[in-house]
Amino acid sequence: MHKPLRIAAIAAACAVAGAGLYGAGAATAGQSTANSTHEPYNIGLLVKDIDTYYGTTADANGVYQASPDSQYAKDLAAIDKAARKYIDQAARKAHHKGEKPAVVFDIDDTLLLSLDYEKRYNYTYNSATWADYVNKADRPGVFGSAELVQYAESKGVEVFYNSGLSEAQRTAAVENLKKIGADVNLDADHMFLKDKANPPAYLSACATPGTWTCTTVQYKGGTRQHIEDDLGYEIIANFGDQYSDLDGGYADRTYKLPNPTYFVS
Repeated sequence: MHKPLRIAAIAAACAVAGAGLYGAGAATAGQSTANSTHEPYNIGLLVKDIDTYYGTTADANGVYQASPDSQYAKDLAAIDKAARKYIDQAARKAHHKGEKPAVVFDIDDTLLLSLDYEKRYNYTYNSATWADYVNKADRPGVFGSAELVQYAESKGVEVFYNSGLSEAQRTAAVENLKKIGADVNLDADHMFLKDKANPPAYLSACATPGTWTCTTVQYKGGTRQHIEDDLGYEIIANFGDQYSDLDGGYADRTYKLPNPTYFVS
């Protein structure tokens, strides 16, 4: 997962307790940018707001966890409720039309929560520490995420994963998703990860072996196009914690999950 812009980059976090920022619907460019001519929001205060939003506490092992009573958990529950209702209706409609419905999930902070990493490294990113963290395969699940994966499968909807994790992190990602109960379609045909050494042909416009110029939107949008055009599925819903997880089309509906800790353009 490449995180070019970190904590100070998202003005959305300035209103971090506002659930209105995190509803369902098409991804938009409605976020404020960092191109401000006045004094930016104080980082120290922003960190306190983030902790309040997550209800951040360290457990007995010193691992930072989000509280199930937090505003973060409440916002996720509202999204989950709306998504379940929609998936049920959209799946029945797709099956009636003879289509193959599918849902697509991002992984980092959509299914697996990285709050402990963000806290430990003061909301900064380092590829080595991030790789070590991912490879421990011990992240907690985002509240309700595993249950939503299982719910989609129960409605006859094919589950796919579209992640910025690297191909080298596949084993750890699969192990971690199994731990949280999202043990659905964790094979290579359903879990798409970045393979910069040998990118798939459907990304040839921005990636060739050894050369990767794909933006997040190009990579994720191109993968969804592959799922629809080449594999023959109708993506009824796409879930992600970043707008770049959702932009690029090829999904009937998008769901933006809350994440005030980093921004991926």
